[in-house]
Amino acid sequence: MPCSSMYRTAFLLIAALLCLATSAQATRIKDLADIEGVRENQLIGYGLVIGLNGTGDDIKKSVFTKQAIINMIKRMGMALPDGMFQQMKTKNVAAVMVTAQLPPFVRPGSLIDIQVSSIGDASSLSGGSLLMTPLKGPDGSTYAVAQGPLAAGGIAFGGKAAKAQKNFTTSSRITGGAIVERAVDYELPAAGDILYQLRETDFTTSTRIAEAINTRFGSRTARAIDSRTVRVSKPAHYPGDNVNFISAVEKIEVAPDGPAKIVVNERTGTIVMGQEVRIATVAVSHGNLSLVVSESAEVNQPNPLTEGQTTVTPRTDLAVIEEAGNLVVMPKGINLGEVARALNAIGATPRDLIAIFQAIKAAGALQGELIIL
Repeated sequence: MPCSSMYRTAFLLIAALLCLATSAQATRIKDLADIEGVRENQLIGYGLVIGLNGTGDDIKKSVFTKQAIINMIKRMGMALPDGMFQQMKTKNVAAVMVTAQLPPFVRPGSLIDIQVSSIGDASSLSGGSLLMTPLKGPDGSTYAVAQGPLAAGGIAFGGKAAKAQKNFTTSSRITGGAIVERAVDYELPAAGDILYQLRETDFTTSTRIAEAINTRFGSRTARAIDSRTVRVSKPAHYPGDNVNFISAVEKIEVAPDGPAKIVVNERTGTIVMGQEVRIATVAVSHGNLSLVVSESAEVNQPNPLTEGQTTVTPRTDLAVIEEAGNLVVMPKGINLGEVARALNAIGATPRDLIAIFQAIKAAGALQGELIIL
């Protein structure tokens, strides 16, 4: 292969890799922002799950379950003496709360997913069926009705001495378990401005979104109002309607920005660092201090043919082991990968990293926000 052809091939390969790296960092506007007013609405309802295999609520303890059963029987037109209600001992019924998210622009007759969760002392909802349950919004109106069989994603079995359980058995999700009966009144404006609300507040990201939209549709199309809101106006020369225009805007790719953060979860030892995290010149020394405590028993036997007693004397051995500390100097402005390699070089575990980052932050060398959960 000639040298010129080889250089040209190498140049094209490098250009392709750079394009891939650039596109990998870019994100569609539809994944960064939402249109103001276009959102989900929360629904909630109280219902009963029947058909359980003796794993339902104890109605002697869960009074609300007993009352719900009585009300259901009365609504079915059945009249039972009061004495029978006092003797009721059913373990095949459980009281549950049903929650759902009503998507935007949903129409009556559409199916939505629901989440069913026990509120009594039921041990499992496996094999049960949810009775017709109205789902209401914050205004008290019924927007959907839920009903159907449950498919719990866990199992639980055992006795008094031992019990085995996998996943949760008192909560279940039903796909398409509710029918929408009423829609939320909202329509996209036929004309006028469209406000985009960023999911993560950032001035740089909102400015980049406005610049990308202006580059695609012309200047004065978009304007960043603040760190969360971008105002967009459909150009007069755009041939399509607002739906087509919004679809075109959502496909535009923007490289989002954000503050430098380190999120630390002390309970699990999890550490997540953003790519913008930088540190000033700092020296880190890491040494492991181990304290080992062991106990043993010494048995003292009396001499033969004596009236002495056998005694047990506890013995405690204490050992302190301290490894030699390593001093690593991390230069100013290094990035996330270099920080990780430097800390791994001194054998730091996630638990150690938490203490190290806290010390670096206290020394004023961490250029970013340290969030401890």
